[in-house]
Amino acid sequence: MVQTDRMAAMEETGNGAEGQAFSFEAPAAGDSPAVEGWTPDGEPAADGAAAVPDEEAVIAAIASVYDPEIPVNIYELGLIYAIDLHRDGTVRIEMTLTAPNCPSAQELPAQVQEAVRAVPGVTDATVEIVWDPPWDMSRMSDDARLSLNMF
Repeated sequence: MVQTDRMAAMEETGNGAEGQAFSFEAPAAGDSPAVEGWTPDGEPAADGAAAVPDEEAVIAAIASVYDPEIPVNIYELGLIYAIDLHRDGTVRIEMTLTAPNCPSAQELPAQVQEAVRAVPGVTDATVEIVWDPPWDMSRMSDDARLSLNMF
């Protein structure tokens, strides 16, 4: 059996694993190797790697979009069904419209996508229109109902 120089040095100095107790004492400054970031795939983490975008900031961006026919933002109207935030900075949004023949069907999703892409930490945003379940007034927040005198 061939021993490496390092193993021989550990045995000579008593730093080998045999008969040695584990210590919780921190090593002296400069004695420990630098710790680098890592990913689950075992690759080093890139400096400044994207983090999950802030949910509150994404919601605020979505709430800045208003239906041109209704003076309430689309978040309070209950048009947003899902917001998926991913570690790579991408955001996926499922939304609906008040009706399939909504005249804003082209512009609202584009406005949502543009607003969310402007949020710090967001690398990309996709917006998907879904029709199931269909939107109804029960999805509106209390603030939206108050604004529209629907109580």
